[in-house]
Amino acid sequence: MSAWEGLYSKAARGLKPSPTRELMHVIRRPGMISFAGGMPDPQIFPVDLFCDCAEILKREGKDILQYGTTEGYQPLKEFLSEWLAPRLGRKADPTKEILIVSGSTQVADLISWALVDPGDYIIVEEPTFFGFTIPMYNHGAQFLTVPCDSEGMKVDLLPGLIEKAKKERKKVAFIYTIPNFHNPLGCTLSLDRRKKLVEISHSLGVPILEDDPYGYLRFEGKDVASIFSLDGGTNVIHSGTFSKILAPGTRVAWCVGDADIIRKMAVFKQGTDLCTSVVAQGLVYEYCRRGHLDSFLPKIVNHYRKKRDDMEEALKRHLPLGEVSWVKPQGGFFYWIEMKNVLTKDLFDKAIEKKVAFVPGEPFYASGKGGERAFRMCFTFATSEDTDEGIKRLGEAIRELM
Repeated sequence: MSAWEGLYSKAARGLKPSPTRELMHVIRRPGMISFAGGMPDPQIFPVDLFCDCAEILKREGKDILQYGTTEGYQPLKEFLSEWLAPRLGRKADPTKEILIVSGSTQVADLISWALVDPGDYIIVEEPTFFGFTIPMYNHGAQFLTVPCDSEGMKVDLLPGLIEKAKKERKKVAFIYTIPNFHNPLGCTLSLDRRKKLVEISHSLGVPILEDDPYGYLRFEGKDVASIFSLDGGTNVIHSGTFSKILAPGTRVAWCVGDADIIRKMAVFKQGTDLCTSVVAQGLVYEYCRRGHLDSFLPKIVNHYRKKRDDMEEALKRHLPLGEVSWVKPQGGFFYWIEMKNVLTKDLFDKAIEKKVAFVPGEPFYASGKGGERAFRMCFTFATSEDTDEGIKRLGEAIRELM
């Protein structure tokens, strides 16, 4: 036995890995068609435009090649203050209310450092994105879960859950929600429910983490007011990222919130990674400063709308419609497929034999119960031809199991 075995901390012994990361060795097999990872299509990356932005290294290299402030590159934060204002309902103070982070998952880590003691509750939608709940869990959080329907989280159930926690003499650290084009469900939280959520937050004193990586990827319909804008930013932290609207390799994201909680998160970030890559922030800022974010974003939206439509048609064409159901997303990256009789674990094994991959439903359930007959499909990465062929194989697998 190595010396490490007897030295692991409680956190290390209970550590949860990311299911999509664990699937990578399967996804990379030759001939595999993958709908698993929530990956943007590299064919739509603005490579030439982004390369041109390296000019900032000549202009500002002595600054952006140096250590940066933990809170983030100030020009980028000033841009975000202006650019986010229509969505957030006001301009956030770029110095005190905006924190640049290394990918939006870091928001979950930092807010957990700031608010969560082991055993505290976090209220989450069920199912929800495990990329955020895993760092919460690794901080010792426990979860109270709220089911969803086509209008998102059933917020009327929140007071009962908060009362449950009070009876157990436990703290509810915050409510975590993905309001736009939910991961994995694809649904959008209705305006009435957003208003009700803000009312509950204020009346019962529980803050909200609004995770919005997909909000700018709307294919049809009208934007719904952000929870941050309905609240004014008092009780809400709004999280966003450049991963889906530029490229995930930048690892540049942001959160906006009350100056006090942002300061607490920044101090914890000092001990985590000191600062997000200043080179990456500088390149992203130059891309934004030149107007590319606004001019190129419609091309990304149109590209993914076509991919969503391709998957919708393939699902209708190849899957046994009496056995499966789904909601057509109005934006984002994902379909959530539910089956009546087939178990996901059986389908996964059969699908891998046919060289097609998806993410099984169980990891999206923070309570550990559910998802046995559901799975997530990402429509943005595969080509149109691979989407059709992959779903054809999936349909064959389901029928064989039926």
